[in-house]
Amino acid sequence: MTETIIIDPLTRIEGHLKIEIKVENGKVTEAYSSGEMFRGIEIILRDRSPLDAPMIAQRICGVCPQVHGTGSVMALDDAFGIKPAKNGRIIRNLMLGSNFLQSHILHFYLLSALDFVDITAALDYKGTDSKIIKIKEWIKSDLDSGSRTAGSPFLPRYEGDYVKDHELNIHAIASYIKAIEIRRKCHEMLAIFGGKMPHCQTLVPGGVTCVPTVDKIMAFKSRLSEIKNFVEKTYIPDVIAIAKNYPDYFAIGKGTSDFMSYGGFPENEDNSSWLFPRGVLTGKKVSDFEAEKITEFVKHSKYSSESGLNPYDEQTIPSPFKKDAYSWIKSPRYNGKVVEVGPLARALISYSANSNSELNNLVKSALTELSASPENLISTMGRHAARALESKILIDRMEYWLDELIPGGPVANDFSIPLSSKGKGLTEGPRGSLGHWIKIENKRISNYQAVVPTTWNGSPKDDNNNPGPFEMALIGTPVADSKNPIEPARVIRSFDPCLACAIHIIDMENESVYRFKI
Repeated sequence: MTETIIIDPLTRIEGHLKIEIKVENGKVTEAYSSGEMFRGIEIILRDRSPLDAPMIAQRICGVCPQVHGTGSVMALDDAFGIKPAKNGRIIRNLMLGSNFLQSHILHFYLLSALDFVDITAALDYKGTDSKIIKIKEWIKSDLDSGSRTAGSPFLPRYEGDYVKDHELNIHAIASYIKAIEIRRKCHEMLAIFGGKMPHCQTLVPGGVTCVPTVDKIMAFKSRLSEIKNFVEKTYIPDVIAIAKNYPDYFAIGKGTSDFMSYGGFPENEDNSSWLFPRGVLTGKKVSDFEAEKITEFVKHSKYSSESGLNPYDEQTIPSPFKKDAYSWIKSPRYNGKVVEVGPLARALISYSANSNSELNNLVKSALTELSASPENLISTMGRHAARALESKILIDRMEYWLDELIPGGPVANDFSIPLSSKGKGLTEGPRGSLGHWIKIENKRISNYQAVVPTTWNGSPKDDNNNPGPFEMALIGTPVADSKNPIEPARVIRSFDPCLACAIHIIDMENESVYRFKI
């Protein structure tokens, strides 16, 4: 018997995502990933000054605006034919790193951990932590009231195999509360050099506008030290503890075997060296990345644009009632291949390209502790592990970059807007590879395209009917109870979807066998 299950919307992610799966004999046999909104930022940017792009592009998303600002300003650097000043490059890295850290911590504790941790353990809490007691009273009073939103945001939830260890559950609840505070510290770090968060004010072509001072460097460093302590002593151990309780999730959610990274956090002004290396991993071989091999397909996307174009030539022409289209996300492919992007891709490419890097040593140590192999990383739990380990690497490098800053030194190089030009800004965001492409005519934006991580990972089938990474990862996923499909939700959340970025008209006409709000 084949059952059709629709999870709409999939909650605890950014934006509106619908997942439709077909289940036979307790396993997923077909999957469809549908972005439920239309993003029109590219249209809004047409005919504007190129200098408007970094500010407007940040409005694509309020959770990860910094990567959009970074990609946009890098596209202007390229189009204007300039390089950032050293201080400017470092400050851009520090601001983007701050956004990475808040996003990774947010993803694990506030979005994904509740798929594993039994939050109702707070009802049996006998300790004295006032914040856990408040959660206990909150859940209990709401449950007693019989409200439909009882225990929100912790309840309602799927029935499932949550952690049985009471002490681990209580520890995780305490970590959840601490994570909110630490995430705020990350925002504060970014605001030291960016003016505010979200949507920083200091990104300009050629660098930034904020001059580093000793006071600002020390204010940043003190917060970074506190965040480092949390990552090393709480975040990474918590991920390992959850992974040990769910070893089967190292075999669930594999998906594609091809991975890509644009290269993240430039280590020089020439953009030729990165903290997270650039490359494409196929099997066990890393090859050079070539931006010209990126094309976007729209056979199953709600656009009437021409299919198979490079982003420089791509158009954004919405077609909400297009036949056979089931998503507002396009289908980008690299050299025709489906590739996964994100922390897992960065870890695997780094691991394959350089066996002596600090990240590789961390990966080897974590795999030993978990009795797992590198192949196990290509999984639901592997994505969580890669994200936590990446946070450690990034913090260590941010400490180094702070020491490299020259207080009072220049932060930007001069520029002029060309009459006609084009440029691309390729960077890495918390969720993966992100690119902004711009064309300029008569000193105005004639075309603008953003291809973001969840466009890659959450894409629908392409013109050759090849499923996207979300869809591929769901195939074979076990579903123990069709009325409580927690397993597919765990798989998709491991990617940390951001539909606000990938898309931006909600279609309420779909029929379903089961519909869930979780």
